[in-house]
Amino acid sequence: MAFENPLPPFNSNDPHATFMNSSCFELLMIELVPLSYRLSAENATNASVGVKATEEEEQREAVSRRLEMLGYRVGQGMVERFSRDRPRFIDTLDVIKFLCKDIWTLAFRKQIDNLKTNHRGVYVLTDTVFRPFIRMSYPSPADATARAQPFLWFPCGIIRGALSSLGIDATVQAESTELPAAVFQIKTTSTRS
Repeated sequence: MAFENPLPPFNSNDPHATFMNSSCFELLMIELVPLSYRLSAENATNASVGVKATEEEEQREAVSRRLEMLGYRVGQGMVERFSRDRPRFIDTLDVIKFLCKDIWTLAFRKQIDNLKTNHRGVYVLTDTVFRPFIRMSYPSPADATARAQPFLWFPCGIIRGALSSLGIDATVQAESTELPAAVFQIKTTSTRS
């Protein structure tokens, strides 16, 4: 995997161009969730001396926030790097298409499979073979989808960070009803003119 040709969009004239190794990125994605849970548990025990550790829901919320903020920064960086040579986007739909085609290809080596919109600020992105879920296996399908949810928080942050860098405030929710598919719902809070 390390010797594959990079996928567009890239600027071959950029002497400082660096590319991401997909194997390393996949390993990072696998380890981010357990690491965030360990850090959250460690912070909870350090913060509460003699007090019961945080509840499972509070820990889950802290992990969600941590992963989404990490993804947010990654999304911002990707857009800053790969949209600088492009003309300005005209409307929100153009930004979402750029996200589905170019940014998603950079991060996950494939485009989003389906994009739906109600033309009122709600966009649904469907990835039928979401790369981080390809190697996941669990004894039961119900257990698999429940355990896969935390692995969607980082990509939600990537989407929100990319949109924020392009001037769109949005909320992003993700779900997976059947592995390896993932569905991301974007609700924009302000529309571009």
